[in-house]
Amino acid sequence: MAKWLGAGLAALLAACTVGPDYHRPDAPSAAQWRPEPPWQPGAPQDARAKGPWWQVFGDAKLNQFEETALAQNQTLQVATARLDQARALVRVDAAALYPQVAVGVTADRAKTSADRPLLSTVPNISTVQNDVVPAFSVRYEADLFGGVRRQVEGARASAEQARADLENARLVLTSEVAADYFSLRELDVEIDVIDQGIRLQRRALDFITARHELGDASGLDLAQQQALLDSTTTQIDLLRNQRGQYEHALAALLGTPAPSFTIEPKVIELIVPSVPLDLPSDVLQRRPDVASSERAMAAANAQIGVARAAFFPSIPFFANYGRESNRVADLFTAPSTLWSFGLSATQTLFDAGLRAGNLDFARAGYAASVATYRQTVLTAFQEVEDGLVGLGTLARASAEASAAVHSAQRVLDLANDRYAGGVATYLDVITAQQALLTNQRLEAQIRGQQMVTAVFLVKALGGGWSAGGAPSEAPGSTVGLLR
Repeated sequence: MAKWLGAGLAALLAACTVGPDYHRPDAPSAAQWRPEPPWQPGAPQDARAKGPWWQVFGDAKLNQFEETALAQNQTLQVATARLDQARALVRVDAAALYPQVAVGVTADRAKTSADRPLLSTVPNISTVQNDVVPAFSVRYEADLFGGVRRQVEGARASAEQARADLENARLVLTSEVAADYFSLRELDVEIDVIDQGIRLQRRALDFITARHELGDASGLDLAQQQALLDSTTTQIDLLRNQRGQYEHALAALLGTPAPSFTIEPKVIELIVPSVPLDLPSDVLQRRPDVASSERAMAAANAQIGVARAAFFPSIPFFANYGRESNRVADLFTAPSTLWSFGLSATQTLFDAGLRAGNLDFARAGYAASVATYRQTVLTAFQEVEDGLVGLGTLARASAEASAAVHSAQRVLDLANDRYAGGVATYLDVITAQQALLTNQRLEAQIRGQQMVTAVFLVKALGGGWSAGGAPSEAPGSTVGLLR
């Protein structure tokens, strides 16, 4: 009988949970990406192993910085603490589902006055009394209409949202570290290009000076070459200042004071890795910011149930049991027993629209969370599409810039030969030097943009795969791979 009674009570409580059950609303979707060549169809596996995605770039220094940032970044510590708080609130709200049990003891010794006023003819005397009261109490408010259950449901959704926020903080942090690192390395390449240009221009200046001393070159030729060298040297200082800013930004991300943090200049080959892509629908499950927005909707929906439950009566139950005696020796005798139990019911009849206002507020909050979720999804699609198109465009631009460098080098060689043969003025040589330097810097800048765009494409896809995690075939899916 007890078994059936318990099952019936559970069914009754479930049936009385007010407020709408949560169902994830539809979000904007797309059937497939629209990548530009050189992106081509592929077949990824549905469940990729999670891991340090930045290892796909194959840079040991970057790997070191990422691990340091994950261990020391203070913003990440804040997100971790927020998750701990959210999990603690789940326990706080869930406690209301269970009885509150307390035990206590009161012991006092008191003396009454012999001059106190009396309403009877009994002589007034002074007395000294002992009073010892150990007591055990239980208080429980049955969640008949599901308000507490909705509160716990919302707290759990908020905890899941905090966990997604922590994952998003990790993704944003590691992406910023990688982007700043590759921007700094691009500047190293660009500075090296200008250094080579300065050496070339100094040799040219020495050559023009020697010719000027022999009377084979004019003062104008000498002045033009000196002006070009001075201008190029100024560019070095500007680039070093810009590099220092990226270095300081990395120090802050790594939780290190900027004055004590340095990165040695190093020219590395910037190679864009193959980035596996998912179907558009998979982005909704990979991106932690989308997951966070979806969990925020669930929490907001639960608040509607909490506000709706406030329209129904509150029925708390209480029970007390204890002993009271003026002597400790008599505490456990039958005459010393005391107990009470009962319940109370309270129904608000008029609150000047307070509960209705709270309900409207909860409904409006849910509507806002739905709009936020849909906008987050649209932003996710936009960022992935931007990355795809950007990498395709930059790949073509990189090839064109490389060809331009080769052409500019040939033009400079020809201009030097023509000037040495007396066929051309030195202005042609100056122009060719400037064109070569400009094209070499542009090539380095485009390569740096490719690396940063690849980083943010990984971020847009939610990150989460390791180097060597080549996608395996799975029919019915598509993937983009950069050739």
